[in-house]
Amino acid sequence: MPRRGVCSRAVTQHTLSVLVENKPGVLSRVAGMFTRRGYNIDSLAVSPTEDEHRSRMTITVDASRFPVEQITKQLDKLVNVIKVRDLDPENMVARELGLFKVSTSGTSRSDILALVDIFKGEIVDVTSESMIIQATGTTAELENLEELLRGSGLVEMVRTGVVALGRGGKTT
Repeated sequence: MPRRGVCSRAVTQHTLSVLVENKPGVLSRVAGMFTRRGYNIDSLAVSPTEDEHRSRMTITVDASRFPVEQITKQLDKLVNVIKVRDLDPENMVARELGLFKVSTSGTSRSDILALVDIFKGEIVDVTSESMIIQATGTTAELENLEELLRGSGLVEMVRTGVVALGRGGKTT
């Protein structure tokens, strides 16, 4: 069983940590590069860093069609990109956040609460018709929770995509 926080995807799934200038249009240029080259982004999360002039993009890609080295070289050529790092799955902590709305009519609330407890989730909203569950974990953990909730009346959901940092002293 994989260590909690370690991405358990296939070898072709890569997590890129991309440090960029925190300027308007940077996300558009990065996404445009993927579009022009025919690469697909599996997930994308962007946020400011500890330095207000920089943002970090965490991009997951399936490198089965194109070598990840080709993708990182193309990213490195973009003007506002400061650094690109392909994170090692064994040396990173990766998480996603998911919000799941589940219908509570016709389903046992206790069954849903048991699932929430197993996945270390939290109920963040309750009405007479539904409840919203918040859960964080690896991609595989959230996929498992989603699958189980589908059988319990999943109405709506949203996931953030992967955010990840490398372990130890090495930084992006």
